[in-house]
Amino acid sequence: MKLSLDRLSPDLANRLEHVLAFFGTYYPDVKLYLVGGAVRDMVLGRDVYDLDIECFGIEPERFDEAMRKLGAKGVGKSFYVYKYEDLDIALPRIERKTGRGHRAFSVELAYDTKEASRRRDFTMNALMLDLQSFEIIDHWGGLDDIENRLIRVVDPVKFKEDSLRVLRAMQFSARLKFRIEPTSRDLMRGMELSDLTPERIFWEFEKMFHAPWLHYGLFAMGDLLIARKILNLSFGRSDYIKMARHMQKARRLEDGTMRPYYFLFILSSDLHRSAERLCESIHTPNVYRKILRIQKRVPHHITDRFLGALSLRFPIRQWLGIYAGDVATRARRLGVYAKQFDPGIRPADLLEEGFSGKALGRELRRRILAAVRNHFGVDR
Repeated sequence: MKLSLDRLSPDLANRLEHVLAFFGTYYPDVKLYLVGGAVRDMVLGRDVYDLDIECFGIEPERFDEAMRKLGAKGVGKSFYVYKYEDLDIALPRIERKTGRGHRAFSVELAYDTKEASRRRDFTMNALMLDLQSFEIIDHWGGLDDIENRLIRVVDPVKFKEDSLRVLRAMQFSARLKFRIEPTSRDLMRGMELSDLTPERIFWEFEKMFHAPWLHYGLFAMGDLLIARKILNLSFGRSDYIKMARHMQKARRLEDGTMRPYYFLFILSSDLHRSAERLCESIHTPNVYRKILRIQKRVPHHITDRFLGALSLRFPIRQWLGIYAGDVATRARRLGVYAKQFDPGIRPADLLEEGFSGKALGRELRRRILAAVRNHFGVDR
């Protein structure tokens, strides 16, 4: 199978062409391969935003010389990795686990494409593109797995050396709408996740939060026991169906600025769990806690008055429960979809009437609630 580079932006294509011309002129004996997610995305017909290139047939000293001549900067000298603008250029390597944690690896050069690709997590990410012939090198059946929309482990022994890969399976499932192959699933279920740092845990969850198929990520989170091991959470089939339905609805109705928060909101709302605790479990930044703290869970019966009271806080399009029923349509009819409700009550007016201290606060609240009742009517 051959690939073209038409999914690259013009700037990225130009930089790649420059690198290919540079090696063709000064190091014509070096074989260049595009590796990793870029090849997968090209096969899937997705846009590509960064490239990883591996260089075969060149020793480290000569490679360093080539990178200096190209103007690339070393970003992982012990791992033979350089950065040329938004291209990563590296020597192929074999990694071996030497201790606990994601930095405890020894690295040596690989001289064979199969051995170099063995360190990849999943077969879809182990594809290589020969940048001379544009033929795909597929040692592990990645093309078949992409066609069948499957996430499959490349090498079980290598895979178990980095437990973050379990979370990567979850977020890839949500991003690509892929299922996890059963043998790979069983392998991942048996892996411990206690060695993961807070930063690495949130990094993978954040990728899932922005993904288009949240319900796939939700299923993988439960199926791979990530929910139990990291969030101390379990849910059955009926809970999954309910949450999956809500996640699919939410993605069609959302305010784009609220995109990252739907997953945790639906999880906490439908399972009656504390959103704050969920945030703590996956080590979110404070902005997640602040956003989720001001949200109201979806009630069993959503009245116009409920929407009116909620719109005192923010426009209804920013309520994470907007996926429920016909809330968006009703909020537009009530005039609070895109803007907050203004009850027309000002503290300065009450001060002029003689209210002060606690009495001022009580009267302000009473009049605001009366304005909501008058504007939005009785509950229905």
